[in-house]
Amino acid sequence: MDTLVFLGTGDAMGVPRVYCDCETCSESRNGGLNARLRSSVLIDNGSDGLVIDCGPDWRGQMEEQGIRHMRRLLVTHAHFDHIGGLPEWADACRWMGYRGQLYAPAEVIPVIQRQYPWLENQLDMIPCDEGITLDGWAIETWRVCHGKNGYSYAYRLEKEGYAWVYCPDSISLGEEETRRMHNADLLVLGTSFYYEAAELSTRSVYDMTEAAELLKEVKPHRAIYTHMSHDVDLRKDYILPEHVTLARTGMRVSLANAAE
Repeated sequence: MDTLVFLGTGDAMGVPRVYCDCETCSESRNGGLNARLRSSVLIDNGSDGLVIDCGPDWRGQMEEQGIRHMRRLLVTHAHFDHIGGLPEWADACRWMGYRGQLYAPAEVIPVIQRQYPWLENQLDMIPCDEGITLDGWAIETWRVCHGKNGYSYAYRLEKEGYAWVYCPDSISLGEEETRRMHNADLLVLGTSFYYEAAELSTRSVYDMTEAAELLKEVKPHRAIYTHMSHDVDLRKDYILPEHVTLARTGMRVSLANAAE
């Protein structure tokens, strides 16, 4: 049975913020619940596994989980908090003596190549726009609105009657962008704030109040919120829709129907 492991649950800056002494950052600084590395997940299959996104905290995340090698990666988009760990991964592949396989939408690959032109010495970069199958998971990807930051991509993965969606960076999604989210067993969605008061045109990720409206539309059986800023304090009792959980670092979730 495959298990989803939350390697990181933070937004682009992580928690704590270096400059901040708010209650959330202070609690996280002392090893509390709110310590959040940049968002990334692992599909643990008891073997090689599959990771989605490789931010600047990648090395620490691997050490925390006791993982010594990573052969395959899906990338949602080419922002630093999602690809900043690629040089370290490539170097690990070099020392381990194999080529890593990086899967990403076709328009994302040239951005990565421009930022890190030497990565192709160790990594194969493979477009996945037409769909791929890895470890029995049939994987679809599509572009989603990332607000003022342009576009990101979401993934829908299906295997043996179980479907889940990973969408860490999105906001104000339209009908076509949400079509493949409908009726998923699990939706993992980025929500940087509980309520973000900033003007919509300046924002890039859903807040939890907006996410609640999205869930009414797409109706996942379960949702987990990730990509959370220091605005979110896991010690608080937020008003959330039924079957919604806030992700915690190291949290493990079965990727199978309960009857299995």
